[in-house]
Amino acid sequence: MSEQDGDPTADFLAEVRADETPWRTDRPAGEPAPEQPEQPEKWTRSVGRAVGQAAPYVQAALFAGWIASSFAGSGDSQNLGGSGGQSG
Repeated sequence: MSEQDGDPTADFLAEVRADETPWRTDRPAGEPAPEQPEQPEKWTRSVGRAVGQAAPYVQAALFAGWIASSFAGSGDSQNLGGSGGQSG
């Protein structure tokens, strides 16, 4: 490699380096940041997270209740005469 070619790595990095982004140069270092838009409070995020984590358990509990009620309902009619548990 000769001296006139330069550093190929530095040349490559100079070609692919992104331009300076405006958000880095918009305000000087000592100036306060602009006001941020309102964000939801922490408790709303934590409630949403808790509901999301509890959803599968609620679904499983509803399914277990449905199964239990079907077994409880099938045990109510001890009539084997073929009336299907209906009186009348």
